[in-house]
Amino acid sequence: MTSAANRPRPRPLLALGALLSALVLALLPVPSATPAAAAADGATDSAVTVTGKKGKYDDFSGLKVTVHQTKDLRSQGVRVSWEGGKPTSEGDFRRDYLQIMQCWGDDAAGPTREQCVFGATGVPVALGTLAQSRSVVAGSGGLASDPEETQYTGANAFVPFRPVGSLPPTTSTKDPTYFGALDTNEQAGARVFAGGSGEVNFEVQDATEAPHLGCGMNTAAAGATPVPRRCWLVVVPRGTHNPDGTDVTRTGEDGTVDGSPLTTTNWAQRMVVPLYFAQVDEFCPAGQAERPTAGSELVTDAVTSWQPKLCSATDSTFAFTQGGEEEARNQVLATTADSPLLGFTVAPVAPQEGAAKVVQAPVAVSGIAVAFFIESPSGVVQKMRLTPRLVAKMLTHSYQKDVSLAQGHAPHLAGNPAFFDEDPEFRKLNPEFPVLQGQPRSLMVPLQSSDTTKLVWNWLQTDAEARDFLAGKADPWGMKVNPYFKDLDLAESTSLTDFPKVDPTVTDALANGTPPLTYTITDLDPYTADLHDGALRTLRGNNNRTIQWQAGDNSPPKLINDAAMWGQRAVLAVVDTASAQRYGLATAALRNADGTFVEPTTATLTAGVAAMRATAADASVLDPDPSRAKGQAYPLTAVAYAAASVDQDAAARTAYAQFIRYAAGPGQTPGLSAGRLPAGYAPLPARQREQAETAADELERGASGSQSPAGTGGSGGVTSAGDTGGSTGATDSGGASGGTAAGAAAAGGTGTTPPASASPSGSTPASSGPQQNIANPAAGITPKEVMGIIRWVLVAVLILGGSAGISGPLMLRLAQRRNP
Repeated sequence: MTSAANRPRPRPLLALGALLSALVLALLPVPSATPAAAAADGATDSAVTVTGKKGKYDDFSGLKVTVHQTKDLRSQGVRVSWEGGKPTSEGDFRRDYLQIMQCWGDDAAGPTREQCVFGATGVPVALGTLAQSRSVVAGSGGLASDPEETQYTGANAFVPFRPVGSLPPTTSTKDPTYFGALDTNEQAGARVFAGGSGEVNFEVQDATEAPHLGCGMNTAAAGATPVPRRCWLVVVPRGTHNPDGTDVTRTGEDGTVDGSPLTTTNWAQRMVVPLYFAQVDEFCPAGQAERPTAGSELVTDAVTSWQPKLCSATDSTFAFTQGGEEEARNQVLATTADSPLLGFTVAPVAPQEGAAKVVQAPVAVSGIAVAFFIESPSGVVQKMRLTPRLVAKMLTHSYQKDVSLAQGHAPHLAGNPAFFDEDPEFRKLNPEFPVLQGQPRSLMVPLQSSDTTKLVWNWLQTDAEARDFLAGKADPWGMKVNPYFKDLDLAESTSLTDFPKVDPTVTDALANGTPPLTYTITDLDPYTADLHDGALRTLRGNNNRTIQWQAGDNSPPKLINDAAMWGQRAVLAVVDTASAQRYGLATAALRNADGTFVEPTTATLTAGVAAMRATAADASVLDPDPSRAKGQAYPLTAVAYAAASVDQDAAARTAYAQFIRYAAGPGQTPGLSAGRLPAGYAPLPARQREQAETAADELERGASGSQSPAGTGGSGGVTSAGDTGGSTGATDSGGASGGTAAGAAAAGGTGTTPPASASPSGSTPASSGPQQNIANPAAGITPKEVMGIIRWVLVAVLILGGSAGISGPLMLRLAQRRNP
């Protein structure tokens, strides 16, 4: 008798198992050729929590503060949250709040108070007289005096700031030598909300942004392994006691805690967290050939992340100069053996007929966003929806107080709302948006002309409501475009690459006109230097407007920045998605072509690429056409391309080919450390990575022939992003996968579909640069496609075997029934 363990299984059951295995295998996802977005060195891996000290009065023993990223830092925003505090006094900052600052200091125990950036905000907030200052008062008696202060005494005593290195300390409490109101990153008053919790997005600064702190500078001896300078984040909690022990809540007191956080008693309550920065200097070996690159701001964060790894993975140091895309295109066309260049653009480079060919390789997927930092009595606003028409209203300064804060001073805008959040259209879309307290809140835009600016106008022009508004038609609530913008042809012009500010309104800064100072819209709502600058100003809650008279000194009368009060800041800006992520900014959900409101994420940017089609001028470059963005496709998605002429010397061509291979290969792995793809970018879809590899091969080979005719896809061109491997079903934690090819008609009606990648003639020489694990583009098969083929072969084998296993017994039984 056969035991159960050794008993043969019936053939039908084995066959059924084979069929089930085939079904499971068919449903399993194919491994994506795009790296997963969840990087091993994620920000949460380095979060640090510290607990408050009991101190004399037990104000802070229950306080816990978490810094959510402490490693691989650069100049960026870092989330700082807390719990267990006492709620800040209602409506102001009189007591129970946190003061946060960044400090340098090479001592393992932490920084001294002289090494901390504090005392420069000058924000008109209801803090104590000295609570925003470096001034200290020693002894007993007097305003916020500290009996324990013995180091800095006497009249006008203050704690000087001592910068890193041998530079001299500050000479007064308001000495702006190293930092001032516009560039300090201190948080003089961070609110504790009901329940004892709260959070801020703190701007940490590396040595590039703040050389006086030196964070990230190499501190090791020459020739030794680099050691980037560590810095510190310091939190000084403020409760209800002054430094002399006075309880400000007792009868007879004014309820306002006072004194600098740098005074001895307050400093003793500090909570300290180390900050580890990425190296900002000397990361490339000396003596390497320097290769210039230049162009679109969309690649700035990616290139600066790749640079340290590129110079160690190749024999070149790649310098990058940020600038306009049109300038980059002109420079690429002007390259020679003596003036090599790799340029970065969004629109294609178009050589003249007979000129040397320009290869164009996709290297980065990102986009343009409307970022905002808006405070209200109930907290910081996190969500906002915007239609193209609402953005058109902001860009044309069609709200009354986008032009002048003086009542009735913009009669040409009579009947229009004062601010965007008072617009019935905005309120209908954002019914839970808080009521703000009247502070200016215009949309900041960059000054420089750019392909990305053209993309924004294209988004507005492809929307019927926005186009009608720009042409002069009133919205359903009667609001009309600012008449000074009406004749600029904003509704139709296809050549707009800037944001005009043409309203000439002049406003008296002082009601009585004494002194006779005035401001215009460029003072009230100044341009930003670039998209990154817009993000940084948004994080600081200050658009840098200059409409306040500087009184009280002997200098000629002038207008200065009047930063909004803590808790009442409202700032919006047009930024790139990488800068928005870098500084932890909230971004608006924008309405796309089919009416879906979409925020920029890895998935929606990837879907945005999948919706694109090839440009008419060059099939190797995708057109960021907002009219095609539907479903989960983000309407302001853009692909940045590395463009290079083949008419450069062999060494330059090889170096730039290595750059492209790294950018499209290892450089597409998301993460925080050097060489990775920063947050705010979506990894390149598989087909774009193949296209980049093909372009790199073609560039390295060089050519003496003329430019391929437009539309032939001579450098790995694609007709549509349906061929890119992009998928509207992608998630934030994964790359693009799948996708279906679109017909030629959808690609512009040319009747032909260019090949996904050109097949180079002859053999491809081996590259000395970093390689990605991808199949030969000439064969047109990626590793993912190979896995797909293998999978379906296995499925077929299992189905055939299973069918045979089941049909055999069934046929035998049928035969037995027919022949009893």
